[in-house]
Amino acid sequence: MNHEQTTRAQAFHQLHAGATPLILPNAWDVASARVIENAGAKAIATSSAAMAWSLGYPDGEQMPLDELLAACRRIADAVSAPLSVDIERGYGVDAEDTGGLVGALMQLGVIGINIEDGKDPATGQLADARLLTQRIACIRAVAEHRGVALFINARTDTYLSKELSGEARFEETLRRALAYVDAGANGIFVPGLADPGEIQRLAELLPVPLNVYAGYPGAPDAATLRGLGVRRISLGCGTMQAVLAHLARIAQEALVDGRYDTMGDHMLSVCEANGLFVPPSPRVADQQRRQA
Repeated sequence: MNHEQTTRAQAFHQLHAGATPLILPNAWDVASARVIENAGAKAIATSSAAMAWSLGYPDGEQMPLDELLAACRRIADAVSAPLSVDIERGYGVDAEDTGGLVGALMQLGVIGINIEDGKDPATGQLADARLLTQRIACIRAVAEHRGVALFINARTDTYLSKELSGEARFEETLRRALAYVDAGANGIFVPGLADPGEIQRLAELLPVPLNVYAGYPGAPDAATLRGLGVRRISLGCGTMQAVLAHLARIAQEALVDGRYDTMGDHMLSVCEANGLFVPPSPRVADQQRRQA
């Protein structure tokens, strides 16, 4: 791992231990990543769903790996902030496949990943937790072999599953979370967890930072979540959902009313849009100097 990647990896870990939660308005391509970085984001994280949609695929590991890597390469080359990538359930048939994917991402400069247990494709039920523990352990081994202080954010979909409810759901969430931490996870992500009491209780019981999802209308603000012990807040595909809805309003207003007010109220100038991409990030500039 080069010095720059080491610095970004260390910074990303530290962002989970700051005075305020790490807020991640998730990106899906270079333009969205640069807009988010220009807005002051201290790190960039991708949304797997939003990235898939932007390339014409549904969510759920339907995007070919070569397209995933190509998209991540473009983002990595365009931003200076630490980059974390959502790899869904890890792709591939086994932990070794996932380790290979993560190794390729680290080669691009990625210093964090999101990986989930999700649903078993064969049954539609919540996947066996052992599958994710095996993938996490393999990822950790690959990262250590490469000397990368990779931040593994392990997501559990217990709160998105209809199989569980009440205290049983909370207990299963905690059980899985602790197993993922034992396997090498640095953080735990629980989308769907929204009850303040449960958020606070889980944050207190976890030995690692708790990540919650806030990409929906009415989500608690950062100050409230900080008070509950949350250390990381993800907007997930909510960012792209909002952008697409805004585009739909612009299109409908133009096509139905013959007006362009919504578009004109909030838009970058051509100069500002071009400015998102020049000059190149320090990483790209350094690569160009080495190749010269």
